[in-house]
Amino acid sequence: MAQQNSLLIADKALERSHVLMINSIEAPGMPLSLTELCIFEAQASEQEQAKSFALVNTSPGCWAATDACFETTVTCIVKSDDGQDIGLIHLDVEETADGHSRAIELCDGDVQITMLWKCLDITSNQGDGSDDVAELFNHRGLDCFEEFQATGELSTLQDAIFMLLQAVNLTAPGHTNLPSRVNNLASLLAKRFERTGELSDMAHAIQLQQMVVDQIPKGHDDLPGYLGNLGSSFTLRFQRMGDPLDLSRAISMQQNAVDLTPVGDAALPTYLTNLGGALARRFEQTGEISDISQAISVQQRAVEATTQGSSKLRARLNNLGHSFTCRFQRTGELSDIAEAIALHDRAVHLTSRGHSDLPIHLDNLGGALIHRFKRTSDLSDLSRAIEAGQRAVDATPQGSTDLPARYSNLGHSYTARFEQTGDIADIDGAILMQQRALKLTPAGHNDLPTYLSNNGVSLSCRFVRTGSLSDITDAISLHRQAVDLTPYGHAELPSRLKSLATSLADRFTSTAETEDLKSSISYYKAAATATVGPPRTRMDAAKRWARILIQQYPQSPDVIDAFDRALALVASIAGLEKTVGGRYTQLKGISGLALEAAATACALNRADKALEWLEQGRCLVWSQINSLRTPLDNLRRRDENLAQALEDVSRALERAGASRAQAHVDMPLSQKISVEDEARAHLDLARKWDELLKTARAIPGFESFLMQSPCSTVMQNLPESGPIIVINVDANRCDALALLSGLDEPLHIPLPNFSMEKASRYRTELGSQLRGHSLRSRDLEARGVRPTRIGNQTWDSPVHKVLRGLWKEVVKPILDALGFSKVDEAAEKVPPRLWWCPTGPLSFLPLHAAGIYRGSDQDSVLNYVVSSYSPTVTSLTDRVKNDRSHSSTAQGLFLTSQPSVPGAPPIPGTTKEMEGDDITVEECLERMKEFGCIHLACHGSQNAAEPLRSRFLFHQGSLELGTILQSNLMHADLAFLSACQTSTGQETLSDEAVHLAAGMLAAGYRRVVGTMWSIGDQPAEEVATSFYEYLLDSIAVSSSSTIIIDDTFDTLSMIPPPTRAPVIYVGYKLPLAQFKDMMDEIPSYKALRELEFDGIPDEFVPSVYARWRRKLPPTLRSRAPQILGYWRDDESHSGPCDDVMCLLRYTTYKGEEQYRNPDHPDAFKFRVEKDSDVRCRDAFIRFFRSQGVTSVTAVDFTYAFVAGKHPKDRVPY
Repeated sequence: MAQQNSLLIADKALERSHVLMINSIEAPGMPLSLTELCIFEAQASEQEQAKSFALVNTSPGCWAATDACFETTVTCIVKSDDGQDIGLIHLDVEETADGHSRAIELCDGDVQITMLWKCLDITSNQGDGSDDVAELFNHRGLDCFEEFQATGELSTLQDAIFMLLQAVNLTAPGHTNLPSRVNNLASLLAKRFERTGELSDMAHAIQLQQMVVDQIPKGHDDLPGYLGNLGSSFTLRFQRMGDPLDLSRAISMQQNAVDLTPVGDAALPTYLTNLGGALARRFEQTGEISDISQAISVQQRAVEATTQGSSKLRARLNNLGHSFTCRFQRTGELSDIAEAIALHDRAVHLTSRGHSDLPIHLDNLGGALIHRFKRTSDLSDLSRAIEAGQRAVDATPQGSTDLPARYSNLGHSYTARFEQTGDIADIDGAILMQQRALKLTPAGHNDLPTYLSNNGVSLSCRFVRTGSLSDITDAISLHRQAVDLTPYGHAELPSRLKSLATSLADRFTSTAETEDLKSSISYYKAAATATVGPPRTRMDAAKRWARILIQQYPQSPDVIDAFDRALALVASIAGLEKTVGGRYTQLKGISGLALEAAATACALNRADKALEWLEQGRCLVWSQINSLRTPLDNLRRRDENLAQALEDVSRALERAGASRAQAHVDMPLSQKISVEDEARAHLDLARKWDELLKTARAIPGFESFLMQSPCSTVMQNLPESGPIIVINVDANRCDALALLSGLDEPLHIPLPNFSMEKASRYRTELGSQLRGHSLRSRDLEARGVRPTRIGNQTWDSPVHKVLRGLWKEVVKPILDALGFSKVDEAAEKVPPRLWWCPTGPLSFLPLHAAGIYRGSDQDSVLNYVVSSYSPTVTSLTDRVKNDRSHSSTAQGLFLTSQPSVPGAPPIPGTTKEMEGDDITVEECLERMKEFGCIHLACHGSQNAAEPLRSRFLFHQGSLELGTILQSNLMHADLAFLSACQTSTGQETLSDEAVHLAAGMLAAGYRRVVGTMWSIGDQPAEEVATSFYEYLLDSIAVSSSSTIIIDDTFDTLSMIPPPTRAPVIYVGYKLPLAQFKDMMDEIPSYKALRELEFDGIPDEFVPSVYARWRRKLPPTLRSRAPQILGYWRDDESHSGPCDDVMCLLRYTTYKGEEQYRNPDHPDAFKFRVEKDSDVRCRDAFIRFFRSQGVTSVTAVDFTYAFVAGKHPKDRVPY
């Protein structure tokens, strides 16, 4: 206790019965600044110096004297801030025992000052009774402290400190109670530091607490408490001074306290709370997300362990709420800020009016509300925030060290309201509040840069409104000070640099001062290239850096660096530590950045950069999923353990991203704790993944492992069957990038006649038509765009206008630039292949149906190319590069239809695509694992808010995309999604391909057929029929090893183009041999292959049989092999015409009752009733004639025949 004299801790017990303690000095209405009280004892020797005590201004005209107490006659001298003596007073303990105040003799007679004191009566005896007195002082001091906590009266805290000081003085060295009494005194000194900001109090508190910790033996029951208190004092000093070493010590002490305390101990919640608070402070300093996540976790456990009704509950709720607010500021997760507000509301509710903790609870509630308002623009949040902030200011005592923060926060809320309403009174009020905060904040305070920055932002806002150059000049000055006071590596530095850059840019717009422009660019660059701080802040700085360069120096090479930096930060904003839904939430405000960058690159003639940026900044989530599924064979050959570790972590990350639960306000606390634990485990996995990637990239030859491919690499793996067309749509310009095999760089095709405005208008017009025709669900009515006659009608529908605009302004200029010409149908040439990769609002428009379908100049994309889509170039080139073989055990086609799902309109047309069943979701997943190809004829439902919850509706439940992604579909190849809106994107995430088709690609399917909007039963049936007919025909006539699935759509000449517009194909190509094996897995088809048809070549049989069986009613389909078996055994049939006619007669069956021949019960007829029947009849006739069967005529369709008899025995009907 060598330092004890500085704290008036004596070596022996008191001998007097009275002690006088000075409470305050008052000078109402006097313009004074008192700072020091010097006390000279009358009996002191000449060598002893006066004791000096700081005076703290607690309210206007009132100062408190800290620790000023004495036991004898003294002379007190009051000094001002310039060191001048103001006045003096002589006091004797015994003579003043009955008084409480006296005027001070002043050096200046014009000023009146009064000193107030309190005389404490101490009745004690020397010797054995001294410890009883010490205990009495200890208890009385703690009682006073409780009163202070309830009232906030500083004088009560002064009394408490004095009592505890005497308790320590009266306790003999080595006494068992000495550590606890010293600890109590130190805790109250720390509390007074919180109130007054007097650094000497905190220095003394830490000194005493460190002494206790050093002297207490290891294993002592009280050691965790002492460690916790010392840690809390280090945290408080860090908050004041900002020394990172203090914070590290605080966390270490608090963690040791927690580790030494058994579960269930009553003190554990306190230690957990303090540890969480220290971690939250470090997060605010460094921005390390793991710190705030751990803070929330331990604080939740503290709240859980706190009994209802405990006086400590409200503070723990407040601390936990503050941590959630901190995390929201970093992540933007609305669930975090909702939880913060709920916790703060509860803390305020539990705090009585007048309680000393009420101001901080109100202040934090107001802060959380203003943060949510800025995200949601809910005006009720803004009103509540200002109300809470004002109440917090009103309830905070003058002289409190918390008052500057309250003023600054209230000013921040006023600024937010000004930005919403434009009321100049609000911004004036904001500036006034923030200036008060600055005036009360001492130099060197840790929060000073924040107050400076807030004031600068408000002045900048007023400048934008009023144009006052003095405001913007003052704002720049404040921002410079804030930047200068912020240490390098602080998480807030990028934000303050960005604010300074913005203010300089604002002044440049008014003054055209070149130095302001250069400085603005420099500070934006510094913020963007900072290594710490919220990624979103740094990305925004990079965008501003790029934009100001484009405006002022459009040819500057730094534009490339700026966009490089901005796009590199996108992956950090939507990192793997978040769920897939959370990543999409983060990306909503970023969509369009890659398009802006690509437009700039095109303007700079950097088509290579445009492609790289589009690939880097679009479809990020699917790219992340694909990266997690990348084969590691090459790495495994170099380092098997590393490859296995990457594989294990990637699988765990994918599971966590797809299935991790999300907390919500109404969830029980125990479940919230579990969710937080999962989130922290997810965060640890993401960090481990990054570490493993660094290790892998350190291996020679793997430097670019799982990194974004440069343009040169992308161009080396293009499909040879046709070009990929990337179309960039930006507000500044529109361009196409044509990627052709054999070229080194993309071919740049400007689109000067197209614009973002036109794309958005086309999307709006098409969307209006879709909604007007209820094209959002699949039911009995046809929901494709209604077929219309192509004659000489003059009326042009909005849909045709959209398709014509796309043709003239986008598609035709691209085809012309590529040199594509119309395909000669007479020559039966197959059109070339082309993949579309649109961006922005163009992603919602049917480029594959673009054309002019009315008038004399009809033309369309169908006459030139076969269209497919790919969400990104990389998703296609990866499949070209990694064209895998298919397991013979997984070949085959799994088909299921779900025509009558509960809660959804019936879709009976699916039964014409295939027979329905009652398969469960689990059984469907098992079949998807077994078969490489699937056909789902059912309802599809897209969830824009939670994309992984998009689903296919089955009779017995829903098959969600997230569930599919979690399944290990090793053999996934083709997915035919005969469901509605399976490739419809989300407008707020136009560049993320948030739809079922892209999700199936991410799940591993190499090619997907889907719909851009709802499709009716009849068009869906026709598309599915033609799709498989074409594949079967291709099997018969193709000698190549692959089938291009998109050729199917070119055969749909009988379907009006607008009707087939919803259907698109996404992916690559299907191996022919695989499709043969796939069809062999269908039992009835396999039976047909075993038949021998005289005169009909074997390769024609599959096509004929497929058409025939699909036209059979469900009751006869299962008998198809037996029906055909009859003709196999009949020796009387004589040739190809007879055999084909037998099949054809069954093909034309339409119902069991209405089409029976009454004279021949077993006979069926074909009736030509409507245009569709005529088209169907003519199509069959054309097909048979193309195969050399020329004797089939239209007359044949007017007869019926008797089943079981030879076709020559026809019966006229």
